Amino acid sequence: MIKLANFFVSLSFAGYIKLIPPGTFASFLSIIILFPVVEYKIVSLEIFVAFFIIIFLLSLFFINKFSSQTQSHDSKIIVIDEFLGIYLILIFYNQIKIINPYVTMILIFILFRFFDILKIFPANIVDKKLKTAFGVIFDDLIAGIYTIIILYILNAYY
Repeated sequence: MIKLANFFVSLSFAGYIKLIPPGTFASFLSIIILFPVVEYKIVSLEIFVAFFIIIFLLSLFFINKFSSQTQSHDSKIIVIDEFLGIYLILIFYNQIKIINPYVTMILIFILFRFFDILKIFPANIVDKKLKTAFGVIFDDLIAGIYTIIILYILNAYY
């Protein structure tokens, strides 16, 4: 079970990459994986959201397993939270697309990493106080929400 948890929470071992920060690599990889799904409408929005919920619930389970087995909390190896943050943003892709899909993806990557690294309120509180699998994920979802808000605002003026 720990091998499966490790595989899942590290996003197929992407969390072990050492050349660049694992969260940055995982965010980039998440865009590469999810971008074609939303851009080319490979699945309906309803199915896309359903998969998000399933992955979210599996993440809670596997992060708990991994953390208890490794006696760690929010290990750098855990990058499924970045995947979920990017995934949340892409649920709103049709409302936040700016100029063209590639500019949008670059903005998503930059803004998400900015908010994920800075951990602006309430993400900073969640990161410090919520020492659970939900806390590991929730600060990235907050970064995703901030990214969505900024892209909505940019979209309104462009």
